[in-house]
Amino acid sequence: MHASLRYLTPLAILAVIAVGSLGGDENSSPIRAYVGAHIIPVTAPEIPDGVLLVEGETITAVGKRGEVAIPKGAKVIDLKGKFLFPGLVCTHSHVGKVQGGDGSSPIQPGVRVLDSIDVLDSTLEKARAGGITMANLMSGSGHLLSGQTAYLKLRDGVTVEELALRNKDGSMAGGIKMANGTNSIKGSGGSPGTRGKSAALVREQFIKAQQYRDKIAAGGDDPPDRDLAMEALVDVLEGRKVVHHHTHRHDDIITVLRLKKEFGFKVVLHHVSEAWKVADEIAESGVSCSIIYLDSPGGKLEARDLEWKNGAELEKRGVLTAFHTDDPINDSRWFLRSAGLAVRSGMSRQKALEAVTIAGAEMMDQAEHTGSLTVGKKADFLILNGDPLSVYTRVLETHVEGNKVFDLDDPGDRLWAEGGFGAGHRRLASGCCFYK
Repeated sequence: MHASLRYLTPLAILAVIAVGSLGGDENSSPIRAYVGAHIIPVTAPEIPDGVLLVEGETITAVGKRGEVAIPKGAKVIDLKGKFLFPGLVCTHSHVGKVQGGDGSSPIQPGVRVLDSIDVLDSTLEKARAGGITMANLMSGSGHLLSGQTAYLKLRDGVTVEELALRNKDGSMAGGIKMANGTNSIKGSGGSPGTRGKSAALVREQFIKAQQYRDKIAAGGDDPPDRDLAMEALVDVLEGRKVVHHHTHRHDDIITVLRLKKEFGFKVVLHHVSEAWKVADEIAESGVSCSIIYLDSPGGKLEARDLEWKNGAELEKRGVLTAFHTDDPINDSRWFLRSAGLAVRSGMSRQKALEAVTIAGAEMMDQAEHTGSLTVGKKADFLILNGDPLSVYTRVLETHVEGNKVFDLDDPGDRLWAEGGFGAGHRRLASGCCFYK
């Protein structure tokens, strides 16, 4: 069921279904052929007049018109004049009213943001309206470690389990949120007062986790009591969870790299306002960077030296770089413009387009399944009315795993995209604004 129908009365739903059935539903056929669009696969050359075949939730063919055979009985969707682009991946978001650690301590590895996400919150609808199909939902940066993040596919669902991505062992996928610098120093619950003390507290916890891991591995008659916080940190030490680390200043960035080298964990640096000052060191360390583009910077002294050239400088050195919204810092509806701002500041078109798609998927260990229009991957894609780098381009449709989750022509969806009375709350919107 489409998200915007959930709060309608049964009679209203029947009326909408009846109207929709007059024109047919492109999802009613197991095979859909999207023809005539300018296709940007991201990991392959662009196709000016292409065909994208989708069967169920999977991409089965991508190529030039006339070179891709359209199966008999397929639903054909003519997209002449439109662009097909992979679904956007946001590596750092706070949609869904996500919350993590409280004021009891500065380091809380046992907290799961998964237990706090409201998947029916309107912020997820707005993210779909912006073309985001996968996101890393994280708690704030007022702690040195505020909990475990959650990787979500923005499917149409009513529980977080329906949206959560899974690891191969069936557990829910995600990383660990850490931070240093001003935010975590000013936090509550025994937060450290200096940058030196911040690093010391982190070291203490990772050393405890090493000891916990080693004691369990040794076996014996006296195993340690189960400790959820230590279990999470062991997952980090063993590479099962990636550290997503908020950091801004050049010296804070180097501190993170120092801790990474000391304990051997995998890390993605987030924000890195001063990455351009230590770009060589970042590249040498082999870490990835998730950066943010602000069209009206300000609000934090440690970010005063933020440079738009960050992306270009990291690209020159071969650093895997993605963009993020940090929603609500940047509205998810306008995420695509990050790529345009990056190109304006010296980044190549190719790497900028990768930075909103495949690069983020790689950082979240999901590139096997999404992030590009590639045969065998999930059908996560957007229909755009223009080139993705143009400020005038709009997201017309968002598809997750072959299912349409946003349609600008739908009155309810348009409300999420453009705002207006009722756009801040699903229940209010269903009573005032859908299907008049």
